[in-house]
Amino acid sequence: MISVVMPAFNEEAILGKTLQSVYDAMTQRDEPFEVVVVENGSTDATPRLLDEVAAAKPELRAIHLAEANYGRALKEGLLATQGELAVIFDVDYYDLDWMAAALIELERGHSAVIVASKRGEGAVDHRAWHRRLITAVFSNVLRLLFGSKLPDTHGIKVLDRAAVAPYVSACSARHDLFDSELILRVQRAGLQVGHLPIEVIERRPPRSSVLRRVPRTLVGLVRLRLALWRSDQPVRTTTAG
Repeated sequence: MISVVMPAFNEEAILGKTLQSVYDAMTQRDEPFEVVVVENGSTDATPRLLDEVAAAKPELRAIHLAEANYGRALKEGLLATQGELAVIFDVDYYDLDWMAAALIELERGHSAVIVASKRGEGAVDHRAWHRRLITAVFSNVLRLLFGSKLPDTHGIKVLDRAAVAPYVSACSARHDLFDSELILRVQRAGLQVGHLPIEVIERRPPRSSVLRRVPRTLVGLVRLRLALWRSDQPVRTTTAG
């Protein structure tokens, strides 16, 4: 079974259309699936609309969190899934053709995760120049601080759920860095992470301020560096007597 996980925060304008598109595409695959939507901290009609759709579609499950927290929503959604394979989409950023290609690649068994790469050969990114620049800078920071060799870590992914489940549980990053922590932990465990280029088409303007996110991300990176450093330390044992 394939599980699609989608965080949702104040998405009343596009939620219904997105869920219908994803539901139709998964139905056409003619194999078991579920769509797990994790509404988190919405102040608009998103919770009500989500519950209405979930009541009409047995394959769709709604999870509600009180706090607006993208990272926690992803973690809770992945931990709640039941499929052998998992897909991460955003309500405003998903690509069903890319998903189909990535699932084929994942099922070949070489990788535990396939990441949708917004950078590098074959990728097409329609976002504003400053957002493309931030993605490039962030990728280079991950390379310098953590040794990541991927062109991208954030956004759309497909995962071998059983293989990555221990690392989902171990992740402590909140908000924007959950994706990156998960990929770093999977890589550090020796599992293969692949990537396929994607055409980036967002279905609404970004809401979060870049200036507001940068300080939060920098603090989060320091905390992540410390957390991974601690996880690398040998466990000390004592003997009686």
